[in-house]
Amino acid sequence: MAKPLRNLVRLGQLPTPIQRMDRLGAHLGLPAGSLWVKRDDLTGLAGGGNKTRKLEYLCFDALDQGADTLVTGGGEQSNHCRQTAAAAAKLGLKCSLVLAGERPDGLSGNLMLDRVLGADITWVDAESSSADLDGYIEKRCLDLSESGARPYNIPVGGSNAVGALGYVKAAMELRFKVPEADLVVVATGSCGTHAGLVAGFMDHERVLGIRVGEREDLEGLVSERAAAAAALAGLNKPAGQCRIDHGYLGEGYAKITDGAVEAIELAARLEGLILDPVYTGKALAGLIGNVRSGQIAPGSQTVFMHTGGMPGLLSDRYAAVWSAQ
Repeated sequence: MAKPLRNLVRLGQLPTPIQRMDRLGAHLGLPAGSLWVKRDDLTGLAGGGNKTRKLEYLCFDALDQGADTLVTGGGEQSNHCRQTAAAAAKLGLKCSLVLAGERPDGLSGNLMLDRVLGADITWVDAESSSADLDGYIEKRCLDLSESGARPYNIPVGGSNAVGALGYVKAAMELRFKVPEADLVVVATGSCGTHAGLVAGFMDHERVLGIRVGEREDLEGLVSERAAAAAALAGLNKPAGQCRIDHGYLGEGYAKITDGAVEAIELAARLEGLILDPVYTGKALAGLIGNVRSGQIAPGSQTVFMHTGGMPGLLSDRYAAVWSAQ
């Protein structure tokens, strides 16, 4: 294994479990033992989620550079921001979050946890999933530097080559535990999780991304970051073409869809799994849709990557969806 994969700080409870989803599989007409879930909602840091893996590498880099403040950003209910705030607290660092939009009247979900964890929050007029938010993060870093702090810039979602190393490691866990797996289905937003999995498998064809954000040229971003992460890990450049299904985004980032509601309820009522409306709900909706259309063959071994996000489901934004039932 290449040296960079050892350059990390321990933040999560890894490896995470891999479990069969036979009841959901049967509901979809799949044979027993053909549908699995990788439980990265159980990484353990302040409610868990996929960003913990990335932060293990990013925080090592931050400490190595002598930083005293982690700076990142996202939407109001960003899982990445919540986990970054927790990582900073655990490591004795400060955390400055740049959140898109206007501060809501009340605090709920991830935003409540950001406050509990002690993060400083700056609100900006930007799209929560667009590249211009990275520019605001850079500006916040410059402001902090001028005031004497030593900031470390973490891009939206922790999605660069260093962060993607966390999912190179996750792919290796999957290759060891479920070597017969044909396909991993994952939410693709800022692209780092998708890219890391591709790099770890060294094959684009093994990973199907379900688009959940509004960034442009997702295929290009995943391909670029997967190649960079593979190089850092000492692996071959991934083969094949990037695979992303764009059909489940709905009206936009964080806008709940009927498919996501169905997926959330099926996962909860058949498997006892809690998904969220922004990422995992839409990702599982994509998996379900691809099974129903025959794009995922009934005999294939499929793994759903559960990237966490339960606090987002508990935010005021989505309360009306289920309270009306």
